[in-house]
Amino acid sequence: MADFDFDAAKQVIDNGVSQAQEVLSDPAKMDELLDSLKARLADLPSTVADAFSNVPTMVDMVKGYVSKEYADVSPKTVASLVAAFLYLVKGKDLIPDNIPLLGLVDDVAVITVALKINEPELEAFKQWKAQKSAGTL
Repeated sequence: MADFDFDAAKQVIDNGVSQAQEVLSDPAKMDELLDSLKARLADLPSTVADAFSNVPTMVDMVKGYVSKEYADVSPKTVASLVAAFLYLVKGKDLIPDNIPLLGLVDDVAVITVALKINEPELEAFKQWKAQKSAGTL
């Protein structure tokens, strides 16, 4: 487990990008993934919920990109977020989830890295969303 660090989590995301691009090109698969992700997040123990608190924003950005409502993001960014979602939902975990709390370490790491490497784009999306809500767009 000590070997599951930033680089290992980034590799998980990089390895999932081609599958993520495939999912992004199929609206039915995308809907299925987001539904599965929502269910997965609902099942998380409260002790790790904070680590996943930015996932709804990540999901909103992906949805905005897919619907073409929000285009100020690179396809690479969107694919990396979807790759992280795929790992959470369908990934063969490096640390099995059935190990209480410890089994979520790799999931937390993957989401944390996805957030970190896409932070500027996520912040820009948050600003866009706030301006849209305020009616200043």
